[in-house]
Amino acid sequence: MKAIVMAGGLGTRLHPLTVNVPKPMVPVANRPLMVYIIELLAQHGLRDITILLYHRPKIIKDYFQDGKRFGVKINYVEATEDYGTAGAVRHACGDSKEPSLVISADLITDIDLSAAIAFHKRKKAFATMVLTRVTNPLPYGIVITDKQGKIKKFLEKPSWGEVFSDTINAGIYIMEPGALNAIPAGRSFDFGHDLFPKLLQAKRALYGYTAAGYWEDIGRLEDYVRCQADILSGRVKLKLEEQGNFKCASSASLQGIKLIGENTVIEGDAVCIDSIIGKNCFVKKGAYLRECVIWDGVEIGREARLEKACVGKDVKIGEGAILEEGAVVGDGSKIEKGAVIKSFVKLWPGKVVEEGAVVSGTNVWRERWSRSIFGPYGVTGRCNIDLNPQFLAALGAAYGSVLGKGARISCSRDSHKASRMLYRGLISGVLSTGVNISNLETIPIPVNRFEIRSLKSQGGFHVRMSPFDPDVIDIKFFDAHGMDLSSNSEKKIERTFAGENFTQASADEIGELSYPYHRVAEEYEAAMFSFLDMKALCAAGMKVVIDYAYGCATQIFPNILGELGLDVIALNAYIDETKITKDREAFFSSLGQMTKIVKSVGADFGIMFDTGGEKIFLCDDEGQVLSGHQTLAIMAIMALKTSRNKTIAVPMRESRMVEEIAKKYKGNVIRTKNSFRGMMEAAAEKGISFLGESQGGFIFPAFLPAFDAMLSTCKIVEFLAKEKIKLRELTAEIKPAAVLHREVGCSSEQKGEIMRRFSESKTGADKIEMVDGIKLWHGYDWILVLPDSLRPIMHLYAEADSEKKAQALIDKYTALMQR
Repeated sequence: MKAIVMAGGLGTRLHPLTVNVPKPMVPVANRPLMVYIIELLAQHGLRDITILLYHRPKIIKDYFQDGKRFGVKINYVEATEDYGTAGAVRHACGDSKEPSLVISADLITDIDLSAAIAFHKRKKAFATMVLTRVTNPLPYGIVITDKQGKIKKFLEKPSWGEVFSDTINAGIYIMEPGALNAIPAGRSFDFGHDLFPKLLQAKRALYGYTAAGYWEDIGRLEDYVRCQADILSGRVKLKLEEQGNFKCASSASLQGIKLIGENTVIEGDAVCIDSIIGKNCFVKKGAYLRECVIWDGVEIGREARLEKACVGKDVKIGEGAILEEGAVVGDGSKIEKGAVIKSFVKLWPGKVVEEGAVVSGTNVWRERWSRSIFGPYGVTGRCNIDLNPQFLAALGAAYGSVLGKGARISCSRDSHKASRMLYRGLISGVLSTGVNISNLETIPIPVNRFEIRSLKSQGGFHVRMSPFDPDVIDIKFFDAHGMDLSSNSEKKIERTFAGENFTQASADEIGELSYPYHRVAEEYEAAMFSFLDMKALCAAGMKVVIDYAYGCATQIFPNILGELGLDVIALNAYIDETKITKDREAFFSSLGQMTKIVKSVGADFGIMFDTGGEKIFLCDDEGQVLSGHQTLAIMAIMALKTSRNKTIAVPMRESRMVEEIAKKYKGNVIRTKNSFRGMMEAAAEKGISFLGESQGGFIFPAFLPAFDAMLSTCKIVEFLAKEKIKLRELTAEIKPAAVLHREVGCSSEQKGEIMRRFSESKTGADKIEMVDGIKLWHGYDWILVLPDSLRPIMHLYAEADSEKKAQALIDKYTALMQR
């Protein structure tokens, strides 16, 4: 069996350490990272090794040469372009005639490869994926197997709702020749995104071997530091380089676990605690190092202080300089006397920090790089604490760099001055990469999405104050279809941001800024009128109360309503930046005001918008506020009765009564993911006429695959006019939904394991669905277990014939989780 080592990665998430050196050559415990992989292969009898190269190949070839000194035979294959993980392996193997073990060069592991190979042969597998269990499965590929080890489900880099297990793809594959030859030659192809789903669909014998032992993917700086501490403490079984022949003064103090390279000198009164120091380093008198990783050739001045810092090779650190926790200094940099590098700042290679200078301007954001920038609502944070103009300019540059010079986007914001400030920072960053911007300024979110799709822009964004918290800003990024970005696109932006690998446009390439607001408003109105039954709407003669919630729908919707001839009583129909965020009390106060006015003026119904113009909240002609489930049911009835396409969609967490309604009207229901992006993807791709959820968001995909409060309002008027019916008559035929929700505390480290245990069906459930979270059916009743993407909690949603039974189901699963 041959071994193939994938060593072509760019290592941008390890910048600045990998600016001058390929990732496989990054020193770990004073030896290149890939040495441990080569030695692991040799230990298990895999001595015929092919190494796939792409980035800085000469450095790797010069170090490993023919492999003789490691007891192996090494061949090298250099890719001329990026073929993806699987495509690169096919490029190296050609038409393979023997099985191969494929392994990533980015790993530190002592997994028993011989046991994995034996498992593969015993199962007569077409391909075997080596699996491991981790506390945070999000950055990896989730794998679910049956009791025999056959893979049932595979999800590459899932959302929390798709974390059905804590068992992940370890980046080690055993492939028969047929599996290798199933990879198309000469084009980009990925193991996780392409090959394994293809093999599963073809029902090939794809197995997963869950391995014991240590495993760490050196993807991020925190992984790099953590794994070195694990190596020093003996948690991983590796052959370490022997302690070098170094000189240490008798008054110096070497404490804890340490590794010091050849020809290093440590002067008197210096203190080194739990640190790794490379070769040919000079630690001068009184210097203090705690939990540091120091590469070769570094000079650390008298009384300098380094805490949990990473320092690249040939760096000079002056007398009394300070490197705070998490600071990273690139090769060849010079930190002069008394300078301070603040926490989590990254200094690129070859930089000079002058005497007494403090490098701190963006230290908050360097800390953020250890986490995801994007969350379930886009990019969110506190104004001028989590989100400031400097960060937004860098984020805009990352976004623009991913899109490429000459691209065009459409952007908008709400009316708040804080949104305007951060919006301008984002715009500056995007323009600096040569991307052009259509600046729509204050406009409802659906209109921005509409403009992106109709103009065929490559994307866009909207900046707003949080609807719920006056200190928080939300930034929603859109793709070329006007939908929220996919997780893959978000990760590309995050990688570009983390690596600061920004496109830099020259003066004459800077992006252009245009202001097409009036044209966009007119095109949106015209498109809506062509989508609606204008004859029915204009003949409706209805009286409607509309609460604009001080949002920017007041800029556009009154003109549309004027064309429809409706009698409209408008509430809060002006922009007021001080009132666009509502707490629970203010929200229900506004609803109460609307219901009173509906009753007093004899309106047909009342409708309240959210400030972004995306969601609606209804009351009938008697002033009765409709619940979210009732509103969803009404909208579903409306769609099923009026559309030729009888297929509608709702998220997994919504009531089963939608299926009952669809059955009555001879329709069909598709269940989607619970996230905004998941719903939008289904709306765009599943051939449906309508999608809705009980939080007030409704989509009519033929017009726009996104929530739109203005269109939803017009569709309600259109339906009521054509059917000559009142809202209260519709609510009378809707059965109450007994859907309950509970949040249960759960650390992020335990979420994956709990999801795996539920997926193994040891709960007495009759049926399990895994679309977004795990939905377990007990007869006609169900419970959905859904991890929260941000907080250390699990969401439990349950539905039964009565609230009492639903409560009992939630109580049962809460006890199971806690156990």
